[in-house]
Amino acid sequence: MEFRYVGEAGGIEQGLAEADGIPFTAVSTGQVRGRAPWTMARNLLRMNRGAQECAAVIREWRPNAVFMTGGYVAAPVAWAAARAQPRVPLLIYLPDLTPGQAIRVTSRAADRVAVSFPEVVRHFGAKAVVTGYPVRAELFTIEKPQAWAALGLAADLPVLLVFGGSRGARSINRALIAALPDLLPRCQVVHATGNLDWEESRAAVAGLKLTPELAARYHGQAYLSNMTRALVAADLVVARAGAATLGEFPAARLPAILSPYPYAGQHQEANAAYLADRGAALVIPDGELAARLKGTVLDLLDRPERLQAMAEAAAALARPDAADNIADELVRLATGVSKQ
Repeated sequence: MEFRYVGEAGGIEQGLAEADGIPFTAVSTGQVRGRAPWTMARNLLRMNRGAQECAAVIREWRPNAVFMTGGYVAAPVAWAAARAQPRVPLLIYLPDLTPGQAIRVTSRAADRVAVSFPEVVRHFGAKAVVTGYPVRAELFTIEKPQAWAALGLAADLPVLLVFGGSRGARSINRALIAALPDLLPRCQVVHATGNLDWEESRAAVAGLKLTPELAARYHGQAYLSNMTRALVAADLVVARAGAATLGEFPAARLPAILSPYPYAGQHQEANAAYLADRGAALVIPDGELAARLKGTVLDLLDRPERLQAMAEAAAALARPDAADNIADELVRLATGVSKQ
């Protein structure tokens, strides 16, 4: 079986695909919603060029099926698959609880739409298939002692993991650093600041003038290359509420304090509410982080029975078979085999 990854040049997906030896083809694209008119016009031209580039890829490579997730990068691929002669079957995967504009539009051309949760089926009707959220298999197999050792953590202190995505989250970073003098006597902190905030965060931590013992409990870096082990090692996580939280935190049995990014539409609020309503997370609005983060973390550390209940609630949402379910659906489309 052969694969080809089509995406935006220079995006994070290009590096990931190439690192795994998957041939990558860069295409033009651009975001349309919420942009100035001149930017929108330029991006529409880029998307039109991207659709032509995708059509050329499909003509030359002749795939048996196309698999895509959401986002404006994928729109030209969906258009090209639908217009190809013969038409190429299209499977879309929606990780979030609410479909964005790109998914709503491209799903019209899809044969099937894989969704993580039964609550999402209503958006796509008969096209929808519930697969669960696919995550790295290691989240189910790595043991905590392995993860502690990989990250240089002690086994006798709780571990707090804090991150805000690949670019970081300034409000989370600042709230955490202000709380460190009170948190580090109680736990170890693994903190991924994001590249944009690394220098500011490093200087702020240095300015706290922590004792050597407490300073040794803080593990800060710009980017966590070992995120799988960090998730497994943690007893509690503070993070945004991107789609990955819906799959990775349950797989790692990880209780969460979530602060949805306020400019992400309704996606992150819905994701955070889903976990919170099921007892797996607490939610702190972005504007309240400075006032509430420290107290919320300390309260949970003081109540291990509450943390355990949240961990069990998270684990109940995990779907270890999600990746296999999506792969099976894709193979059925590619081979023309109907689901029995």
